[in-house]
Amino acid sequence: MCLGIPGLVIELYTEHDVLMGRVDFDGVRKEVCLAYLPEVSVGNYVIVHVGFALSIVDETEAQEVFKFLDQMSELDELDGMQP
Repeated sequence: MCLGIPGLVIELYTEHDVLMGRVDFDGVRKEVCLAYLPEVSVGNYVIVHVGFALSIVDETEAQEVFKFLDQMSELDELDGMQP
């Protein structure tokens, strides 16, 4: 399954003339290519798939995805329980 995960842009910079950024994924920070979103700014939430930001989303939508992912993690823990 391929998922786009929301993250918060915390830094912008260019590398080899390509817009890049440091993005926080609920505490995990990664470098992301922002070339497809030239209008992005620090403080925006973006959907990232395989290292590329594909769209800007609002904070409410990003928080809903984080909540959903947390719930999925809780379900994984239930799979490990003995009947």
